[in-house]
Amino acid sequence: MSATVRYGDPAATLGVLNDVISLQLAHRSVRKFGTRDVTDDELAALVAAAQSAPTSSNLQSWSVVAVRDQDRKTRLAALAANQAFIAQAPLFLVWVADLSRANRLATRAGAEVAATDYLEATLLGVIDAALAAQNAAVAAASLGLGTVFVGAIRNHPEEVAAELRLPPHAMATFGMAVGPPDPTEHAGIKPRLPQAAVLHQERYDADTADAHIAAYDERLTAYNSRYGLPGNWSDRVLARLRGPASMAGRHRLRQTLERLGLPSR
Repeated sequence: MSATVRYGDPAATLGVLNDVISLQLAHRSVRKFGTRDVTDDELAALVAAAQSAPTSSNLQSWSVVAVRDQDRKTRLAALAANQAFIAQAPLFLVWVADLSRANRLATRAGAEVAATDYLEATLLGVIDAALAAQNAAVAAASLGLGTVFVGAIRNHPEEVAAELRLPPHAMATFGMAVGPPDPTEHAGIKPRLPQAAVLHQERYDADTADAHIAAYDERLTAYNSRYGLPGNWSDRVLARLRGPASMAGRHRLRQTLERLGLPSR
């Protein structure tokens, strides 16, 4: 896969390219899956790749719940904005920011881990889970499997925690549907912002970076029109971040975290 496709720009090039980078450039979300299952061996490979991601201080403050049961996938889909592909995917992975393991360790040792009550620890768990999941996504692509991340798993975090029997001090951060891509899915590789909009040399230069947004809006409008989608990137950002009404209940996340045993002080 080339930089031209990744950026939707005929002038985009990369002076360095190999098989791994080509695989990453070809990433797209898959929301329609074939019928074959994800095997136990494939799942084990995905988890091994996930565990090979960086983790702060080797705390490994994450876990993942593999869901294959059809009824459970259907219930999780209902909790995650009724996204049907969750139930249709052969495998649904729920990535958990997990400070419960450290708390259980402390209980067995008769020790205190009061630091898990602070925002820093919550961030560690979320970052660890995200890094692990991204490693798994790249590994899945290398096996010919498609993935899509599901942030809507945070719409109803307490109900998800109950469905998965998560212990206190743990929260489902996002889901990931996994399976063989259905070749009939009408989807492509969505262009990203130009590098000049995100890459700053030495110091942050907002004016120079933002000057590239207008061209990107044009490219994304063209991409969206090919797939019957409206609008451009700027409109999408403003609508998605408009306020509590656009957050699908996630504006209450701080209070929910506290009830789940993650006060994040």
